[in-house]
Amino acid sequence: MDFLNAIVALLNFVVIPATAYGAQLALGALGVTLIYGILRFSNFAHGDTMAFGAMSTILFTWLLQSWGVSFGPLPTALLALPFGIAACAALVLFTDWGVYKFYREQRAKPVILVIVSMGVMFMLNGLVRFIIGTDDQRFADGERFIIRARDFKEMTGLREGLAFKTTQGLTIVVAILCVVALFWFLNRTRTGKSMRAYSDNEDLALLSGINPERVVMVTWIIVAALATIAGTLYGLDKSFKPFTYFQLLLPIFAAAIVGGLGSPLGAIAGAFIVAFSEVTITYAWKKVATYILPDALDPSGLLQLLGTEYKFAVSFVILVIVLLFRPTGLFRGKSV
Repeated sequence: MDFLNAIVALLNFVVIPATAYGAQLALGALGVTLIYGILRFSNFAHGDTMAFGAMSTILFTWLLQSWGVSFGPLPTALLALPFGIAACAALVLFTDWGVYKFYREQRAKPVILVIVSMGVMFMLNGLVRFIIGTDDQRFADGERFIIRARDFKEMTGLREGLAFKTTQGLTIVVAILCVVALFWFLNRTRTGKSMRAYSDNEDLALLSGINPERVVMVTWIIVAALATIAGTLYGLDKSFKPFTYFQLLLPIFAAAIVGGLGSPLGAIAGAFIVAFSEVTITYAWKKVATYILPDALDPSGLLQLLGTEYKFAVSFVILVIVLLFRPTGLFRGKSV
């Protein structure tokens, strides 16, 4: 029985949260790796692009809620998501037209575009804070849990209850659908193949008659969709606070680099490596150990390697190790 309790505690506090967090990071890292692979620069504004997309979704969610519109047991934010994606796509296309296009036409070095993206990052950060404020914004509604801890205890007779939040299940399902749709688009459609060709060899792609502006436009729209979905899912699962998305930039880049920049499959793998590393290192293992170990060996401390406030430090250490020993990442993407 104690072993089953330990398994439930592990699922409750490590496996399920890390899987949901990894799915959110994967969507963010896919956006970063698409920009790097196709437009050839590291977009430091991606975290705040996620914040803008999530903010737009929140505003439309509040509008729908004020009209009495709901989505039953699911969050109303799902109905508002297409409007949030449209607003974010409009923003990134405007930013590309007003900022990045000039440097792209000048064939500026990637480091110049990185610096430009940092300027865009600060502007977006200020814009989001100005519109929605700096405090936590909660916008989740509908049914809160798929499985409630109390119901699970009554059903199984275990001391430990399993709680599976609707937002966690939704995150995992939506992330899988997005990844399948993205890979199908990149591998099966003519536009997707054009994007891959443009990424592999820009000059040869242009000689083949591929329209570079169309490739850039479609790339930004996909990135806006991924960023909005990732930002909204993260906000539903935790809460929305603009500065949090600025902090998320570190684990997102760590995920993209660990997997291999420019490799979509690597971005997904890297996201789950980073997510599980953060959660396992900052989790207090005392409860699990108490169930497994005999009474004489009950731990006196929390068995926690690092406090939760240091979880982003875990991403930083992973990032440094990968850059030092394998800069191309696990899937041999483009070196940084």
